[in-house]
Formats: sequence, C-alpha cells, structure tokens
Amino acid sequence: MFIGKYNISVILTYIGVAFAFSGIAAAFGEKFAAAMIFLAAAGICDLFDGVIARKCKRDEAEKEFGVQIDSLADVIGFLALPAVLGLGLIDGAGFIKYPVILGYILCGIIRLAWFNTFAAEEGMRTHYDGLPVTYSALIFPVLWTVLGFFGELQAAPWIWAAFYAVTAVMFILNVKIPKPRGVWYGIFGVLAAGITVLIIVRDIL
Repeated sequence: MFIGKYNISVILTYIGVAFAFSGIAAAFGEKFAAAMIFLAAAGICDLFDGVIARKCKRDEAEKEFGVQIDSLADVIGFLALPAVLGLGLIDGAGFIKYPVILGYILCGIIRLAWFNTFAAEEGMRTHYDGLPVTYSALIFPVLWTVLGFFGELQAAPWIWAAFYAVTAVMFILNVKIPKPRGVWYGIFGVLAAGITVLIIVRDIL
C-alpha cells in the first residue's frame, strides 16, 4: 500500500529522526541543553541501527534502501540539527556564524555523498575516510558539557565557531578514522548516556 520499508531494520533510524526533529524544535526555542540531549539520543540511534539491520534478513532492495534512508536521516540529525544549534550558539560572533554553518553543512553533505558512492567498499574497511557526520552527536554535547563547568565559556561564540569549523574540515579531510567495533559500541553508548544525564542534572533540573 505504501512505498518504502517499515520493518525492524529501519525503525531505529526513524526514531532517530524523531529525536532530531525534537532537537531542532528545541534549538529554535533556544533550549540548547534539551537540543543537545536530543542530538545525543539521535546519535545513539544511529550507532545501533546498523547493528540491528545487519542482524535482520534483508534482500538487496532492503539493504540499498537502508543505506539511502540512513544518509537522509543523517542530514536531519547531524547536519540540520547542529546547524540550527550553531546559529544560536555562534550568534554573538556576528556575521561569521553564516559562513561557518554553511561550511559545516556543505562539508557534511559532501562527506555523506562520498560515503554513499563507496558504501560497499567502506563496509569492508576497518576505517572511515574522513570524520563521519554522526560524530557531531558526540562532539557538540561533550563540548557543551565541558564548557558548562567553566560557566560563561558555555556561551562563548568564538569557541563554538572554531569547533564547527574544525569539525567541518574533518568531514572532508582525507584521514583514516577507525570504525567503532565490539566494546566501542558500549563505550560510546555509555558516554552518550552519561553526557545526557549530566546535561539533565546540571542544565535542566
């Protein structure tokens, strides 16, 4: 009746998009702490959606759909959401926020297109070419938490501008980034959960 795939292999991807949308709404309302939580939650969904998908019996069409829907979800969760966050966090830096955020988005979609072009090859590698855009789900919440321990630095626009710029360059820089495997899934999951709890306790409660 409907086009698309709606089985368990992609359901976590759709949940991640819901978190990303909630984060964008929070960022527009300048509720940056809540937006960071939703960003981390979207990252957790992305971390494990591939694991779940690989355990499911899929035909070639379902596998290809999974690759495409995952990248489209990444645009929402790890480019659009951080971009809206950045427009608010870099606001005090004046006009610089626009080229920084535009550069972040452009580098991000280039990275995603590159990944999709060589998806079959990357699936067999032990590393990524360039920083995956999904790492923004860890970078920015961790930075928010660390800067929060130094009071006003949490709102320092030039620090945020610098991190957005460096992250953007890392998306397209031809460096080898190791893929998380085995225990690293648990480490990243625990780290994301810990950061989420810290943000809730310190910035929301």
